[in-house]
Amino acid sequence: MKGISHLTFIVRDLDRMATFLCEGLGAREVYDSAHRNFSLSREKFFVLGDTWLAAMEGEPPAERSYQHVAFAVSEPDLSRYRDRLEALGVDIRPPRERVEGEGLSLYFYDFDNHLFELHTGTLEQRLARYADGR
Repeated sequence: MKGISHLTFIVRDLDRMATFLCEGLGAREVYDSAHRNFSLSREKFFVLGDTWLAAMEGEPPAERSYQHVAFAVSEPDLSRYRDRLEALGVDIRPPRERVEGEGLSLYFYDFDNHLFELHTGTLEQRLARYADGR
C-alpha cells in the first residue's frame, strides 16, 4: 500500500464545486471530461497540495454527518482560508471541543453535504498529547 490515490466527491454542480475547491481552498483544476465521459458521469479533477481530488456529477449525500476529509494547513493560514470560504457562502461549523496541543481546526460543509476540515496539527502531536492524558 502506498497511500491514498485520490478522493472523489459526488456533487450536483461541477462548476460550483470547482469554485469551492479553487477559490475557497486554492486547488488547481486539471481536467474536465465535458461531453466525453470516461467514467460514470461528467467529472473534473483537481490538485490540492499533492492530493488528487475528483468531483463527479450525481446525487450527493442526502444528509450531513461527521464523516469528513481533513487537509493540513499552517496555523497562520487558517484565518485566510476562513475568509475565503465565508466569501463563498460556505457553512462554517463551530469547532469541536479540543484539548490543548492537538491543533486547531476549521470545519465546513461544501454545497453538497460533504464535511471538510482544515487542521493545523499532526498525528504525532495528537498521539503525544493523548498519551499525556491530561
